[in-house]
Amino acid sequence: MQPRTDRQGAAGVSTETFSPRPGAAPVSRMIRAQAALETRMLLRNGEQLLLTVVIPTLLLVLFSAVDIVDTGDGKAVDFLAPGVLALAVMSTAFTGQAIATGFERRYGVLKRLGASPLPRWALMTAKTCSVLVTEVLQVVLLTVIAFALGWSPQGNPFAVLLLLVLGTAAFSGLGLLMAGTLKAEATLAAANLVFLLLLVGGGVIVPMEKFPGGVRAGLELLPISALSDGLRSVLQHGAGMPWGDLGILVVWAVLGLGAAAKLFRWE
Repeated sequence: MQPRTDRQGAAGVSTETFSPRPGAAPVSRMIRAQAALETRMLLRNGEQLLLTVVIPTLLLVLFSAVDIVDTGDGKAVDFLAPGVLALAVMSTAFTGQAIATGFERRYGVLKRLGASPLPRWALMTAKTCSVLVTEVLQVVLLTVIAFALGWSPQGNPFAVLLLLVLGTAAFSGLGLLMAGTLKAEATLAAANLVFLLLLVGGGVIVPMEKFPGGVRAGLELLPISALSDGLRSVLQHGAGMPWGDLGILVVWAVLGLGAAAKLFRWE
């Protein structure tokens, strides 16, 4: 960088300015750059790809092709596709984000980024943008596969979008809460355990009707159950806006994001 001399300074003293003038980039540009970096790191991570792409795809193909679970009347893929879309949201917004953020916190990455010109709120915004980009790729991939398996979706696309957004908010809050309060190893174990438990008991593969009444009533209050049931109501049965499921997701989103904002530790 070559200095540019201004010879009109006072008392004949030259002043030097630099072009371009050094300084922090606009926050919007920093968010875009960080979001792009977060997305590339996620897509290059084999374990993250296993959670976000491979497992949902295998479940959709396997349970649609093989009569393992009684999914009721109609084609199995019509029941399974909405549940697998809900699982994809959970795998990215909760499990993957919790594990990645937990280890970033352990290795001091978050502490260093928090001391950079990128504000902390902007860092979390970039992480959220990365989650949303990944989810778009997941939804497109799973939708294409489901159509190839004979899926016949119906219902209001806006209701589906609203369910996915609120589900992302709910799971992101819970994932950040876990990553910001537990040790990285504990986050890794807990996030994977929750993933497996909700895969079985969240209405993703096994219909909620298969569970006893008391157990079912409790499971239906979980965010994965509300998301999968809401998506299934719209996409399989053509129902209107699933207000009950949306309400459950709103409660989880408010509680999760609020607790994460209050309790998250950066180091």
